[in-house]
Amino acid sequence: MNIGIICYPTHGGSGVVASELAIGLAQKGHEVHIISYAPPFRLRAFHQNIFIHEVDVASYPLFKYPSYELGLAAKLVELAENHHLDIIHAHYAIPHAASAYLAKQIYNNARRLKTVTTLHGTDITLVGADPSFRRIVKFAIEKSDGVTAVSHYLKNRTIEEFDIHREIRVIYNFVDPGQPARNRGLCSREAFAPKGEKILMHASNFRPVKRVGDVVRIFAQVRGRIPAKLLFVGEGPDRPFVQRLASDMNLGSDVQFLGEQDQLEPLFFCADLFLLPSEQESFGLTALEAMNCGVPVISTDVGGLPEVIVQGETGYMFPVGDVAGMAGKAIELLSDPAALELLKTRARRRAEQFFDAARIIPQYEAFYREILNS
Repeated sequence: MNIGIICYPTHGGSGVVASELAIGLAQKGHEVHIISYAPPFRLRAFHQNIFIHEVDVASYPLFKYPSYELGLAAKLVELAENHHLDIIHAHYAIPHAASAYLAKQIYNNARRLKTVTTLHGTDITLVGADPSFRRIVKFAIEKSDGVTAVSHYLKNRTIEEFDIHREIRVIYNFVDPGQPARNRGLCSREAFAPKGEKILMHASNFRPVKRVGDVVRIFAQVRGRIPAKLLFVGEGPDRPFVQRLASDMNLGSDVQFLGEQDQLEPLFFCADLFLLPSEQESFGLTALEAMNCGVPVISTDVGGLPEVIVQGETGYMFPVGDVAGMAGKAIELLSDPAALELLKTRARRRAEQFFDAARIIPQYEAFYREILNS
């Protein structure tokens, strides 16, 4: 198949999944064309059968705001004509699904082209819920030839929020179980914890929904009982607030900010626990990536996280804002090496058994063929 994949190039979950899906499809012999406003960070190296196309956005004095949506649609039509695309797969509803629909209407005068939209989370729960986008999101979902969601939670929320009366196929996010082996040993625990301290980790886009302040508060309680370090990975609007909070709580050099990282696996091998106290997670890709490296997760029990984490077996989940509960469980686990080791083994096993790319990517292939034959 010739597949066009639209995604954001940034360090968000939708861009990661789209990039890894492209790699998996290309390895199986499909021709994959990535369309974005910049090369996705996971695709900066060369990959056979993957072609990167950057969207050109025209800038004229008449336009107060450059039109990315129209530039994207024009690029999709160009690629469909020149590379005979079979499928356009839009990751994230806004504006990708709408631009894919427009491109399909233009191109289908000449040849049949199908569109698939994958819903990832905030395109439904945050951006899509904005009244100014609501009708467009609903229209784009209803007009796509196929729609997938990354969790049953997100599927059900989409149906309820947008009054959708069409099938939405759940295809989970995935990981490569072989990836950790390639990154083992690249991170030195001694560099972060020279006295053998326990290491806790959090990675996100530092937006309010991630409740990164709770990460600091959890860590403060843990460090009060156990020598420990905290690693923050990522960038975002709440980073200055978190840095001030860590300073105000006298946590000093025990909290380190590592900025954005293209690959998290090396850092996971330095971590004992991963903290994810989010207010909302439609799936929780970073939780799965941590589990794939054998790192148990302490999180909230929201959204799609209960579909990823097994309570008491691969991690522990608590109500939003239950800092004391999360800190108490972290202290308990870090004080019991045998219990922590068992949790690590089970976390890795669940990632391998249920979220292996070799298990999930064929579901996308089968869905594409189903759509093409419909």
